[in-house]
Amino acid sequence: RTGYTRSSFKHWNSGDNASDGCNTRAEVLLAEAVIAPTVGAGCKLTGGTWVSYYDGQEVTNAGSLDIDHMVPLAEAWDSGASSWTPARREAYANDQAADISLVAVTARTNRSKSDQDPADWMPPSPDAECRYVGEWVSTKLRWQLTADDREREALKVYADGPCENTIVRYTPAP
Repeated sequence: RTGYTRSSFKHWNSGDNASDGCNTRAEVLLAEAVIAPTVGAGCKLTGGTWVSYYDGQEVTNAGSLDIDHMVPLAEAWDSGASSWTPARREAYANDQAADISLVAVTARTNRSKSDQDPADWMPPSPDAECRYVGEWVSTKLRWQLTADDREREALKVYADGPCENTIVRYTPAP
C-alpha cells in the first residue's frame, strides 16, 4: 500500500448539485432515505429514516450512518487508483452517477469492513451478500479496478454458489 493516504481522494465535495448547499455525503443520505429528512440551513438534516442494507438496521439519526465507498479508498488505491490523477480519484470518491458506489450504512458495519475486500469481509446480514458481491464487482468494473487472487477466489465462491443468479450491470466511469 505504498503511498496511500486517505487524503489522496478528495471526498465529500459539493456533490452532484453544487447549488443545493449539500455535500456528497448529505446528497447520498437524501437519495437513500426511506422517509426523507428535513433539510435545514447549511444542509443540516433532521428526522428521516434509512435502512442499512449491510445489517438490516433501521436508522433514524443521519449521524449514526457512514457513507461507505463500496470499494474502499485504500482497496481502490491498491487496485489501480494509485496511478490516477487527483481529479479522477476525487470523481471516484464522490461517484453518485452509479447509485451503488456510495451507500449509507450503520457506522458500526462500515467500520468493521474498514478497507477489506470480500475475501476478508462480508455484510453481517446473509440477505445482503449477493447484492454486496454484485455491487462490488460492478464498482470494480465501472472504474477498471483490478482484483487480486484472494479477492477473485472469494467472489468466485459466491458466483458459483448462492449468488449464481446475480446479474452485474455497470456503466464505465467517465
